[in-house]
Amino acid sequence: MKSAVLVFPGINRERDMARTLRLVSGGEPAMVWHAETALPAGTDLVVIPGGFSYGDYLRCGAIAARAPIMDAVRAHAARGGLVLAVCNGFQIACEAGLLPGVLMRNAALKFICRDIFLKVERSDTPFTRGYNAGQVIKVPTAHGEGNYTADADTIARLEGEGRVAFRYTAPDGRLDPQWNVNGSSNAIAGILNERGNVLGLMPHPENHVEASIGSTDGRGLFAGLTQHFDKAA
Repeated sequence: MKSAVLVFPGINRERDMARTLRLVSGGEPAMVWHAETALPAGTDLVVIPGGFSYGDYLRCGAIAARAPIMDAVRAHAARGGLVLAVCNGFQIACEAGLLPGVLMRNAALKFICRDIFLKVERSDTPFTRGYNAGQVIKVPTAHGEGNYTADADTIARLEGEGRVAFRYTAPDGRLDPQWNVNGSSNAIAGILNERGNVLGLMPHPENHVEASIGSTDGRGLFAGLTQHFDKAA
């Protein structure tokens, strides 16, 4: 799996993501500066990592979405290439038109930094094949604007087309407003585009992959991606 991690001013999770990709896939990800106009030849997976691109000025992700490299990312996605957008990356992907909807301020108007529980809604995508449908995983989240919002028609389409990949739940998988930490519509934590090759996810699976620092529940996402490309080779 040949991966590329985008780097914007203010992004601060690019090294976490690169380390995880290195640990799980065994390959060395390319670090691609935002001012570049092309992705490395043969890129399989583009990752838009978390952090605070441009200090979250204007709107979270709005400036980064207009960076030169994003034209290449849109072209990559249009060709069927995979794009993983995490936290600020999810915000950037929405602002760039790769995914519908927008990430608003958390319902409680407070920054959230804690482990949360996610239900894996489906296991038949490149991003979720490392899990079982219905499985509940524990991963960290850290954001102030993670409240996923879209108009009623868009939410209905996401639900009807099975494009909700992850949902905030209680530890036992129940939908419970107390566990929907940021107030997202329908407790949505992660969505897919129409083709299923772009995933936007608010929590940080890349930070829960090593037993030495706790849970390894995030590892399944990256192991599944690696298996996806190994099978395709």
